[in-house]
Amino acid sequence: MGIAKDSAGNYRLTGKTTETDILAAAEQFLRSKLERLGAISDPADAADFLRMRIAGLPHEEFHVLWLDNRHRILDCQRLFNGTVDGASVHPREVVRAALECNAAAAILAHNHPSGMAEPSRADRNITEELRSALKLVGVRILDHIVVGTEGCTSMASRGLI
Repeated sequence: MGIAKDSAGNYRLTGKTTETDILAAAEQFLRSKLERLGAISDPADAADFLRMRIAGLPHEEFHVLWLDNRHRILDCQRLFNGTVDGASVHPREVVRAALECNAAAAILAHNHPSGMAEPSRADRNITEELRSALKLVGVRILDHIVVGTEGCTSMASRGLI
């Protein structure tokens, strides 16, 4: 990668640096910030990380930020890839992933390639299906963040969870 950090904590580009290099570095910086925080206490921190990760994709992706019972980050997984206007999300696979991580809580996220971060009826329906499925194994959904190029929408802050 063509990005270096000096002893004063400043970053500079070195050699050939692609857009992919810069985005990967930005995602790593945000991941490090979340890990330094230790736990997710502010939904905006999670939204920033998830926006960097999936906002500009040309297709839908469904990600889950898995947390322990103190809301410390266990993992962030891309579980499903979709098309330009949707992604099939299978509750069984989400429950399997939660059990593999030994998660106690989750923040769901997916992007809208259209750029609009408004939750759809389908988004609300799958959130409810996943809430019911994960509840059976003791995993709470804290939020479902819809990511667009123009920003993010927290379904929890809208009272949809």
